[in-house]
Amino acid sequence: MQQPQARKPAVADTLQSNFSLDPLFRPRSVAIVGASERSPWTRSVKRNMGVTQFQGRVHMVNRRGESVFGQAATASCAAIGELVDVALLLIPASSLTAALDDLAAANIRNAVILSSGFAETGPQGLRLQMEVEAKARAHGITILGPNCLGFANFAAHSAVWAGTLQARSVVGNVAVVSQSGAVANTTNHFAHQQGVGLSCVISTGNEINFGIAAAIDYLVDDAATKVICVFMESVRDPAAFTTAAANAFARGKPLVVLKVGRSEITAKAAKAHTGALVGDDRVFDAICRQFGIVRVRSIEELVVTADVMAKVGPLRGSGVGLVSISGGLCEIAADLADAESVDLPAFNDETVAALRELLPAFATAQNPLDLTAVSTEQPILMQRVIETIAKDRSISLLCHLFEVPESQEDTSHFSLAALEHIGKGVAAAPGPVIVLASTMRAVSVSGREIIEKNSLPYVSGGLELGMPAISRALRWLELQRRRSTSPRGAVSGAATRGGPLPRSEFEAQQYLVQFGVPVVPTAFVRTAAEAAEAATTMGARIVIKIASKDIAHKSDVGGVMLDLHPEDVRAAFDGMLATVKSRCPDATIDGALVSPMRRGGVELLVGVKQDPQWGPVLAVGLGGIFVELLKDTSLRLLPVSQADVGEMLAELRGARLLAGHRNVAAVDVGKLAEVIARIGQAAFALGPSLETLEVNPLLAMGTRIEALDALVVGR
Repeated sequence: MQQPQARKPAVADTLQSNFSLDPLFRPRSVAIVGASERSPWTRSVKRNMGVTQFQGRVHMVNRRGESVFGQAATASCAAIGELVDVALLLIPASSLTAALDDLAAANIRNAVILSSGFAETGPQGLRLQMEVEAKARAHGITILGPNCLGFANFAAHSAVWAGTLQARSVVGNVAVVSQSGAVANTTNHFAHQQGVGLSCVISTGNEINFGIAAAIDYLVDDAATKVICVFMESVRDPAAFTTAAANAFARGKPLVVLKVGRSEITAKAAKAHTGALVGDDRVFDAICRQFGIVRVRSIEELVVTADVMAKVGPLRGSGVGLVSISGGLCEIAADLADAESVDLPAFNDETVAALRELLPAFATAQNPLDLTAVSTEQPILMQRVIETIAKDRSISLLCHLFEVPESQEDTSHFSLAALEHIGKGVAAAPGPVIVLASTMRAVSVSGREIIEKNSLPYVSGGLELGMPAISRALRWLELQRRRSTSPRGAVSGAATRGGPLPRSEFEAQQYLVQFGVPVVPTAFVRTAAEAAEAATTMGARIVIKIASKDIAHKSDVGGVMLDLHPEDVRAAFDGMLATVKSRCPDATIDGALVSPMRRGGVELLVGVKQDPQWGPVLAVGLGGIFVELLKDTSLRLLPVSQADVGEMLAELRGARLLAGHRNVAAVDVGKLAEVIARIGQAAFALGPSLETLEVNPLLAMGTRIEALDALVVGR
């Protein structure tokens, strides 16, 4: 029996386009429906409102109208008698449709639903979720959830959050969005432990009509948020997600994503958890590269990477300077930097001369810089070194390795003095500086006080997590600079082509020509005589291939003959037809294709495959062993621009072959990228009826780019 399919929500559909989301995430009044002193959820939400210092009105609602924690309650939202921004529904799933009618009667247009028992439980739960969705749509109610923990907006001092919150001394500028309430809760606690201030935490759950993309869009416009962290099990609305990601990148707000689904086991677990499909992980990796998304593998990486990116900000380049009071730590940091492709350039002559004036004679003025034990006696040296190195034009980011004490017992006079001077150096530095712990360390209350007192840009994640985070930040900033100075250019988005799909290789070649794709000269012939005549105009050596819409892989059945002399084509034609007919007796054979033999150059595979979740995906790879054994391909969603394809080619491990090798001329990469973009345009124009379009090989030699073979398969 086929299970009902939930309609893909257009991420809050049109609900959020009609009014601001501030009444949801910055409410002035909240109704708790199903409130009870016996409910742990009610107690948790009340406590969290106190933690965030919520100053708005809180209304208690339950069926009996019983008072809750000494506060009078009403039997319905409609009976409240005043404007309410958002309702928290702490009621069974079976009661939700009636509760939404009550919200509509009270003119409440935002709801947070904690209840589980929906799509994640199977067909019956999915049907109930669809009923709630239809009711919300009819009333114009935006729903956060169901199967979520709500939200905590620390910057706005408001929370409708059923998880646990710890009082935090500093509101930060990192936002967390998670489809899993438990992961959101864990991420919040880890951030608090590490001293990473959050602006907002949002749990989206099953996303009836408000999803990840809508949350990203809201946070992109949130002045309190610099970096957006996302945990996701599935992309329920791919178009909305990529649009939101592109918007975040264009606005200069890093989007750091932890998405599960790298393994088959994970895919099954995610389906059981949220009723969602996780999609092809290689495609999602490509989407991250295409839309400037920073992808990480763990909660620790998520938080530490976001922390670094929030503290670093824009940089003029990619050079990093490292400073430590330990030569051993300098060496560890240098090895990690090398492993993560973090550039540690040599200091310029002026910097070296200035450092020699500051440092003892036995110190070496190099990057990484060991301050030596002298700095323990003269902590002001740290301040002066920071001020000196930060002026070096080759250093875009200075990283000073030092720890904030975890407790009062660990606090020494030296560490307090050192941190004070580091803070003064940071304040005087003309460029960005971060203070990085050498190992991951929790930030205590006293540690927070030290950080705040000295205005330290402190990253507690340690070198093991901090250096990869620095690398991700630098790559993201480099992509920002590159795309701002060299825009992606025109992206092809042709309308769906009329008429049937190309049925044969010859028709596919002619179709590509319409989009400006250079194709090897080809003659379609039906007889051996026609083949021989065509060969006389094709050059010294000839290729003939069987023409049949029933045979996709011609060489497997003897349907390709290479490097023929024109005089041998007639006999080769007859022999090839006989072989193919014997091996494929049911295939309809239309004739053959005659083309000149091409030698040398670099062969590439260019293919487009219809992904069930994301739509047409372009794959580019170098031919032969690179595709077959090394899986050396780069992927992008269509449509793409020439600049997009240029990035794809640069990602290939075999990309150096395009620069020329042995007696093969260097390829005109710009022209190659243009041709591949045109192939993508041709595939995109075929619309959803296309299953696969493949050019294999696409031959590149110098400025000559030619498609030697083409295949189109309909869905």
